[in-house]
Amino acid sequence: MEKIKKELQEFREFVLRGNVLDLAVGVIIGGAFSKIVSSLVNDVLMPLIGILIGGVDFKNLTLTIGDAKITYGNFIQNVIDFLIIAACIFVIVKVINKIIKPLKKEEKKEEPKKPDDIVLLEEIRDLLKKKK
Repeated sequence: MEKIKKELQEFREFVLRGNVLDLAVGVIIGGAFSKIVSSLVNDVLMPLIGILIGGVDFKNLTLTIGDAKITYGNFIQNVIDFLIIAACIFVIVKVINKIIKPLKKEEKKEEPKKPDDIVLLEEIRDLLKKKK
C-alpha cells in the first residue's frame, strides 16, 4: 500500500510539473490552430490554386492494378496541402517574430536584477559604513 502511495505521489508530481502542463496547453492550442490553418488551405487557398492550375482535382487521380486501387492523387493533394500549410505557418511565425523582436529588445535594456545575496551584502556594507 505504501509503495502505491509513493508511485501515485511521483505520478502527481510529474503531471503537475510546469513543462507537462505547458505541453498539454500547447497540444490543445495546436489542435485548435490546426483547424484554422486547414480551413485557410482548404477553403481559401486550394480553390485559388485550383483556378491557377486549370481546375485539376488531384484527389480523383487513381491507378488500378488488378484488384488494388492506388489513389496517388490523394497523396499528391496531401503533399500540396502540407506545403501550403508549412508556408502559412512560416509566414505567421515570421510576422509574430517581427512583432516580438522589438519587445525583447526593450526587456534587455532594463537593468538586470541583482541576486538577493548580493543585495543583502550591499546592505550590510552600507550599514557598516554608517557605523564608522
